[in-house]
Amino acid sequence: MRTIDVNLVREAVAELCQKANYELPEDFVAALRTAREKEVSAQGRRVLTLLDQNQAEARKVQMPTCQDTGFVLVFVNVGQEVHLIGGDLYQAINAGVGEGYRSGYLRPSIVQDPLFNRANTGDNTPAVIHTRLVPGDQLTLQVLVKGAGSENCTRLAMLTPAQGILALKAFVVETVKLAGPNACPPLVVCVGVGGTADRALLLAKEASLRSVGAPHPEPLVAELEQELLELVNATGIGPQGYGGRTTALACHIERAATHIASLPVAVNLQCHAVRHQEISL
Repeated sequence: MRTIDVNLVREAVAELCQKANYELPEDFVAALRTAREKEVSAQGRRVLTLLDQNQAEARKVQMPTCQDTGFVLVFVNVGQEVHLIGGDLYQAINAGVGEGYRSGYLRPSIVQDPLFNRANTGDNTPAVIHTRLVPGDQLTLQVLVKGAGSENCTRLAMLTPAQGILALKAFVVETVKLAGPNACPPLVVCVGVGGTADRALLLAKEASLRSVGAPHPEPLVAELEQELLELVNATGIGPQGYGGRTTALACHIERAATHIASLPVAVNLQCHAVRHQEISL
């Protein structure tokens, strides 16, 4: 049994919140630069160049890559051999988010009541927390920062098995077309398939944690990801909606078992600021 003080979690979350906002992952930056070399649209190349310059400057001066510093999702994998001490895990996570956003001068964007009193909480809490018990004696934190522009374009379809993969493809492409420039392309198109409605949506979120463009380990899924990417880029929406071949940098699919009569498909679009960081304690 390994003991971990939740104060270490608080400190780690605070740091990850800032790093996620300041430093886009290297895999995303590499995909962005590769896309710029292949983009045929002059305006599209210009946009991709500006996005690259923006992320580089943000990293250099340690300021947010985007003014929408989003809401914070924290995926926590807790080892079965870990004993947490020093307080409540969820309170520690939210304290870390608050500290990270206040000390990092990151914009607070969360309202406590979505309906009647949309008052800002002032420190970007509460976070959206997903916890999983896993083998081992480590605690892993994955922090995902999600802006509203792309999040508002999320869609769910409760397809039937008879509709199959053709309907899935059509739904994914339709979602990207409806989003247009509002999701701030170039995108990472994240697709969750299977489970129940809520599980499919969570799978789509988890898909964004993969390295940009890293193919699914199963060949059939990887093939479908590539086909979807080509279909999305054929829409011509292009970088920031100015036209071109680079509407998306990657498509990621995650799956789960589902009912014999169900085929849930969720699409969650990640904007050009793919912001996530992780650490193991």
